[in-house]
Amino acid sequence: MAYSSTFEDALLRVQSFAKRADINAEITEALCHPKEMMSVSLPIRMDDGTKQYFSAYRCRYNNILGPTKGGIRFHPNVNSDEVQALALWMTIKCAVLDIPFGGAKGGITVNPKDLSPMELERLSRAYMRAMVNFISPHRDIPAPDVNTNALIMAWMLDEYESIKREHSPDVITGKPVELGGSLGRDDATGRGAYLCTLELIKVMGWSPNNLTVAIQGFGNGGYHIAQLLEKVGCKIVAVSDSQGGIYAEEGFHIDSLWQEKQRSRQVRAVYCDGSVCELINHHPITNAELLELDVDILIPAALEGVITKDNAHQIKAKAIVEIANGPILFEADDILASKGIKVIPDVLANAGGVTVSYFEWVQNRSGQHWSLDDVHQKLKDKMIDAFSQVWTLAEQKNYSLREAAYINALNRISTATSKLGTHHYFKQT
Repeated sequence: MAYSSTFEDALLRVQSFAKRADINAEITEALCHPKEMMSVSLPIRMDDGTKQYFSAYRCRYNNILGPTKGGIRFHPNVNSDEVQALALWMTIKCAVLDIPFGGAKGGITVNPKDLSPMELERLSRAYMRAMVNFISPHRDIPAPDVNTNALIMAWMLDEYESIKREHSPDVITGKPVELGGSLGRDDATGRGAYLCTLELIKVMGWSPNNLTVAIQGFGNGGYHIAQLLEKVGCKIVAVSDSQGGIYAEEGFHIDSLWQEKQRSRQVRAVYCDGSVCELINHHPITNAELLELDVDILIPAALEGVITKDNAHQIKAKAIVEIANGPILFEADDILASKGIKVIPDVLANAGGVTVSYFEWVQNRSGQHWSLDDVHQKLKDKMIDAFSQVWTLAEQKNYSLREAAYINALNRISTATSKLGTHHYFKQT
């Protein structure tokens, strides 16, 4: 079956891995259909007095393991197909980490850079007004995603509490710490991927010293994993953003790159000592060229579908760590496997964010506030345990890490679903 949409590509993996693991066909079919999908138009009064309409979505994909959980993204390419795919991946991700959540996702079709701060607030509050009966602490819990942050979550929380007339910090995660957010949420996605990468380095018998790393996407997740890997001795030789990338064989000083990106909004090769920065030698590269660099570890941390059957043969990395959602299409999996490339899949590698969101929800519901050390240790325990389970299954059954992660998740979902009765049960009675 040819790839034609993000959601279809996500379904191909579920169907393929479910068949290999002999998952009940009724349960597999249920996972091919989202539970609920909300589509709305948000009318917003702009600063110049005009009114514009923005398409907005929220998908609750599957809630067999608990209330649904998933971020809200603001991006020009947001559409119902993408939202459903992301919600399906979140369903698998929560099951891989054994977190008592189902999967959800939401978004608005907008370029937030085109809006003033006040327009952005109106849009954020309008989204919550439209979704207020779709969302609740026991039903569906949003969080930040692409182009959204703690401030936007604070506006949405405030709108929800104003409508419901009750204090409900557990209705949304990724909030400012002062409003009930959790310490450690800001770097959770990158840290979770870093912990998985360290485990891969250990089981492969590598030393982190001077391992070369290329990172496509120098946003929050890409920056934090780069910073953490640099600290253990890895050499970050290439980074990129939407405008392009840079490469230097001797590697970059990550905090200097990040400081310059915040200052100039560009990925530029600099070394900073305090407030003094100087340019260092580097080569400009495209995002496509970055993917094909001869490095030890490739980290796609930007967009979906960047590695396909057309460029998979040119990938030279020994391992890939997916921080982006769905950066490798289903059609490329077998090609990468045939080249012996280990892939830590997105449903494991980028699960640090939803894991710390779960910790935040638990703290809100119990009235606790954990220290940063507590959060980091709990995240480490969760990520290492999940990686260990996936690696062990992969080794025992000769699965890829992606197959093992999905099959672990599908088995958990299948076991829970079967307790409600399936065709097999009713046919026997």
